[in-house]
Amino acid sequence: MSEPIQEPQVDTAAPDQEALRQEWVRTQFQKANRFLAEKGILPGKVLVDESRYLAPYVAVWKMEAQKPAKQLFWVMSGDVPTDYVDVKVAKTARDALRHFSMMWQLKAENLIQSGAVKDPTQAKFANLLISRAESLYKIQADEKLWG
Repeated sequence: MSEPIQEPQVDTAAPDQEALRQEWVRTQFQKANRFLAEKGILPGKVLVDESRYLAPYVAVWKMEAQKPAKQLFWVMSGDVPTDYVDVKVAKTARDALRHFSMMWQLKAENLIQSGAVKDPTQAKFANLLISRAESLYKIQADEKLWG
């Protein structure tokens, strides 16, 4: 029998803000699970101690899949395109943000170089990738957030 999906718990001071933060975390957790399921990956459990979030911007979950069995992924959700990578590409959540940032810069560059940005939808997507990649890079580079 597989283990149930564990939802992360959050605790800080202000009750109203805390309720909003917990709702945001729960929503992002569900979004990450749904995204993996759409990709054919059956989510298992989240490794809470290694996952990080900066509400309401980005959440990075280290998740273990039930199928493929015991495979680990970094899954990102929030005010960014939801995405995932194998855990082997990044040791920590911070490294995962750096990886997503670089990967999205490359994807955007490939869209631009291929001429696909003549399509307004592709141009908008390329600009979104660039914008979010720059934001992710700033977040991962900010020592105050990782101390």
